[in-house]
Amino acid sequence: MPDIWSIDLSFWEWALFLVAGITAGIINTLAGSGSLITLPIFVFVCGLPAPIANGTNRIGVLLQSAVGLGTYRNSGKVSFEGAAWLVGPTVAGAVLGSMIAVELNEETMNLVLGGLLAFMLVVLLVKPSRWIHEMPVDRSRSKHPLSLLTFFAIGVYGGFIQAGVGIFLLAGLVLISRYSLSSGNGMKLLIVFLFGVPSLAIFLWNSQVHIGYGLSMAIFQSIGAWIAVKWVVRFENADKWIHRLLIVIVAAASLKFFLG
Repeated sequence: MPDIWSIDLSFWEWALFLVAGITAGIINTLAGSGSLITLPIFVFVCGLPAPIANGTNRIGVLLQSAVGLGTYRNSGKVSFEGAAWLVGPTVAGAVLGSMIAVELNEETMNLVLGGLLAFMLVVLLVKPSRWIHEMPVDRSRSKHPLSLLTFFAIGVYGGFIQAGVGIFLLAGLVLISRYSLSSGNGMKLLIVFLFGVPSLAIFLWNSQVHIGYGLSMAIFQSIGAWIAVKWVVRFENADKWIHRLLIVIVAAASLKFFLG
């Protein structure tokens, strides 16, 4: 593995980093699967092995989540009710997933993720009204054993590979815990940030992180996160547009994982 701080990018590769980072930050904040943009860049542009690209990607996700979360909190338009019951199992699952990520069969996981995203696309299209609602959060739903098991499983997946975890978190938050999409996005950022800390630490411990490339991409992703949250909290029909964005992203991501 090369020096974890060294960066060797041309002008056009830096330009690609800027565009990809901002775009991924926006997509990750509004929906998820922005890692489908950053991971290939780490592999094909930076020349990182897939396991190291997987670990390196955590830096940008962690930093953009912190920026997006802070911006959401300052807006005063997001609720973190019931957070403790959702964060606990997700973080525990992420630690487990990260610890066994070195044994990840990437081809199998791609097929599994593609199948799950295809299923999620059906869920998004069949009954859109379940996704677009404004109602008080039902804390009892967050404490239900099915909810705890669901978020633990999502955490395990997030520990394995970051790509797509935002989609599954939003599905759990909206369909199980009954958050609105805009409020669910704020909760999603909180959960991703909290499980991202131990997950990144595990990858660092196992020497599977290139800090130089990770921090470089993270700066641009954070800009994208800030832009996305500013748009979400001010736009009147944010939930409807996020739902439409989810459909496009899930469809594209599913095809990407099936076709390679």
